[in-house]
Amino acid sequence: MDVLSDLLHRARARNAQIRQLIQRPPWSMTFADAPPLTVVATLGGHASVRLDDDPQATPVRLAAGDIALISGTNRYTIADAPETPPQVVIRSGRKHVIDSATAARQNLAPRTYGDGLPGATTLLRGAYELRGDVGERLLDILPPLAVVPTGPRTRAALDLLAAEVAHEEPGQDAILNRLLDLVLVLALRAWCARPQAELPSWYGALSTPAVGDALRLLHEDPAHRWTVAELAARVGQSRAAFAARFTGVVGEPPLTYLTGWRMALAADLLRDTEETVAAVAREVGYTDAFAFSVAFKRACGVSPSDWRRKRGRDDESVQDG
Repeated sequence: MDVLSDLLHRARARNAQIRQLIQRPPWSMTFADAPPLTVVATLGGHASVRLDDDPQATPVRLAAGDIALISGTNRYTIADAPETPPQVVIRSGRKHVIDSATAARQNLAPRTYGDGLPGATTLLRGAYELRGDVGERLLDILPPLAVVPTGPRTRAALDLLAAEVAHEEPGQDAILNRLLDLVLVLALRAWCARPQAELPSWYGALSTPAVGDALRLLHEDPAHRWTVAELAARVGQSRAAFAARFTGVVGEPPLTYLTGWRMALAADLLRDTEETVAAVAREVGYTDAFAFSVAFKRACGVSPSDWRRKRGRDDESVQDG
């Protein structure tokens, strides 16, 4: 499995909550308590996206075929135009009407907000609940709002989405989820392929000969007792040449990168499972639980047990809120 696929899989970037939005101007919808990652695909018409957490942010226009990736914000607004005041607020999956005179009707089909009248804008919105440190690594690729203009590959995927949402048939939820996952990956690729893209060093390393292969090996089996010599042999380079090339491209030595990746995996296991610290240690490649605890505290600032307790309290606070 390649590194980007591994991150998407481990961050659980799949099975998004999907809603179709069909709106006729004037319309404006604010999404509060936004998920870590939202994909907005413009199937027809146009829209404006504004990040409400940042008063300095400029609204961005979406044309037909454009894709917006929204992350790192708690609140954003999608409208027909930047000056249209919000009519509804979506919070915790529920719609709260602000302007009842012009807001979309409240009794809607399960996947649809809006009235679907001719001339309306049609969007598909997918909310991804990414989790943990691995999810944060994935989101490091993106700014709070990334707009991917329509292109041949993304347009073909959106055409499939538009055709599927037009007819409700058995199995539609499964198809929509898989098509939206396809749109997400294509949009991430397109965003990262821009000449001016500012990306984490590891992403640029994926296409570097030998280094990209080594990253794939580390992600395929992070618990293996890797050495620099073994990695170099597996990618066909001398130990010294490989170590220098990896460090120069990724920004840190191979085993330092591996330790960071192991700690990210361990942090998520401690929060999301009930495995013992010793079991988590073994799963990420440590036979000695004490050595794992030392490495974890060095990386995260607290012991594995304290991390688990703190994250448990944080999750409870989010649920209570």
